[in-house]
Amino acid sequence: MNYLAHLFLAGKNENLIIGNFIADHVKGKGIDRFSPEIRRGIKMHRAIDEFTDKHPQVQLSILRLRPVYRKYSGVIVDMFYDHYLAKEWSQYSDISLSSFTEACYAVLMKNFDNLPARSQRILPHMMRHNWLLSYSRIEGLQQALTGMSNRTTFISKMENAVDDLNKCYECYQEEFRQFFPELQAYALKEFVNGNQE
Repeated sequence: MNYLAHLFLAGKNENLIIGNFIADHVKGKGIDRFSPEIRRGIKMHRAIDEFTDKHPQVQLSILRLRPVYRKYSGVIVDMFYDHYLAKEWSQYSDISLSSFTEACYAVLMKNFDNLPARSQRILPHMMRHNWLLSYSRIEGLQQALTGMSNRTTFISKMENAVDDLNKCYECYQEEFRQFFPELQAYALKEFVNGNQE
């Protein structure tokens, strides 16, 4: 899953929000510099990724893209699924997507000095272009995928992925709808309400 889903699944716990946001930018023993609660958020992010990668519905989405996008297929599916989450937000949350994104940005900015350097570089861009809110629109998704494509070391073709989404929009949507409630239940049980260390 991408930023929107990770932050949403963290619930209202600020430490889990921070941990989920920074997880990809924390390597090796770097995790030790964070509080136990933020470490739990980092571990939550990684567990969500593992659960997602193994899920059969997600695998169907990835396999449909793999002939063209190869190793980037999973990244693209993460973005597609954030699009569906944003578009169908009211089915999963009682607060508006704009209120949620503002609250997340406020938490992250309040803790800006404690974020890894790479997270500090990304956050202002995320806020300026309101990535979390923009995922709900195809144009916003296109912009995000193009930006990611421009930052990859190898040719990814991610800038073309929206065309593939539109070709089979309902297929990806149904796979997301089958998958996401299961991921929600897992995250809630294991991390939000659980005591994972």
